[in-house]
Amino acid sequence: MNETTILIADDESRMRKLIKDFLKAKQYTILEAEDGERAVEVFEENKDKINLVLLDVMMPKLDGWSVLRHIRQDSKVPVIMLTARGEEQDELFGFELGVDEYISKPFSPKILVARIGAILKRVQGDEKEAKNYGGIVIDQEGRTVTVDGKPIELSLREYELLKYLLDNENVALSRDKILNNVWNYDYYGDSRTIDSHIKKIRHKLGKKGKYIKTMRGIGYKFEVK
Repeated sequence: MNETTILIADDESRMRKLIKDFLKAKQYTILEAEDGERAVEVFEENKDKINLVLLDVMMPKLDGWSVLRHIRQDSKVPVIMLTARGEEQDELFGFELGVDEYISKPFSPKILVARIGAILKRVQGDEKEAKNYGGIVIDQEGRTVTVDGKPIELSLREYELLKYLLDNENVALSRDKILNNVWNYDYYGDSRTIDSHIKKIRHKLGKKGKYIKTMRGIGYKFEVK
């Protein structure tokens, strides 16, 4: 992919400019929206070329959650939520709706750029082979997962978590290790974030969900038997 396009939706013009300046330095193409309704419009007009969305929670006309719900109706594009609030419940709520990253203001623009780069690298990675794990097939080029030949819909975070479990088949993984590897940076939230994602993945895998074993006092392990 030659051009990477990022949508910045934030009602603070100074914040948009700050983020835009840092991202343009990395040669990203930037689209902007100053409120929730405009964010939906810009996304619909450009959703075939938008690679990532930076979405503020508190915006006029439509808040970030409403915009996210709209995006998730038919798109798995990575979404990073920006918020002035750092409440744990807000963060868990965001992950439930399909947020891929959650960053509280104030934040370091350099860290934000690094997180964006890490997410895009995972999404646009060049791993090509499809692997089969007991009927669960993961195609790393297309970032798709099928179960017994039927495709299942996963958010970016769900996909990355499942991939990490599969890549470490038969290895007991602690929650801390999962957070540090799947969430990519040190994460100081509650481990219930992982449990919530595992529950959703198991449900989507159907009968194959039993392959994700709960290791009491440790974390999880993917094991086909």
